[in-house]
Amino acid sequence: MADDPYAGVSAQELQYLAVDRNKINDPMVQAEWASKKLIWIPHEIHGFCAASIASDHGDEIEVMVEETGKRVRVHRDDCQKMNPPKFNKVEDMAELTCLNEASVLHNLKDRYFSGLIYTYSGLFCVVVNPYKRLPIYTEKVIELYKGKKRHEVPPHVFAITDTAYRSMLQDREDQSILCTGESGAGKTENTKKVIQYLAYVAASSRSNRSSVSNLHVTSKDINLGELENQLLQANPILEAFGNAKTIKNDNSSRFVSNWKQ
Repeated sequence: MADDPYAGVSAQELQYLAVDRNKINDPMVQAEWASKKLIWIPHEIHGFCAASIASDHGDEIEVMVEETGKRVRVHRDDCQKMNPPKFNKVEDMAELTCLNEASVLHNLKDRYFSGLIYTYSGLFCVVVNPYKRLPIYTEKVIELYKGKKRHEVPPHVFAITDTAYRSMLQDREDQSILCTGESGAGKTENTKKVIQYLAYVAASSRSNRSSVSNLHVTSKDINLGELENQLLQANPILEAFGNAKTIKNDNSSRFVSNWKQ
């Protein structure tokens, strides 16, 4: 029997990392989807909504909205193709058969409402801020990603960080991780997770390693002098001098952080 790749990770942690593909790849669901001829049409509130094609009228298509059952006519150019259900909550959106705006937004939304905040888009990792603490930054989760290739584990900022770290060791060249987004998107918090991961894997001795699962370092730890505590203590100092309040974020970073590995 093959080793469980998620051994050591609790069910509570795993539910925020991966989905059971066996439940998604249900043949009956696939057949039902094919019979409905579903597409995406514009929606004033949600951006796009699912609808089934009822009839064709040249440049216009009459569709029935799945959620309400209402029949409407939309221009053919405003419709977008929908992916089969087997692509629901896909980890890398580059794998989508129909790669369009509606399908990308639906996949991100679908994963987000399932507690999956990390999604790959080719070489990029898209993160949707959950605005709450998730149990996916513990030492057990770090061990899950340490030394693994990106396709072997679920999407996570730890996977991106480990790739950069291993490339630095192998190629002997500096590596960069760019966190970009609007105010309140979670750039600073994910930067902290990058530092947390690097501090953990770079620590010389696990026996003397204190927990880095919680970034709030106590005054008792200040004199330890370990690499992880030095790194994690640096960020609050920068925040004290460079942060400001914005409409979406009471603690928005207003300084440029360059962390060289």
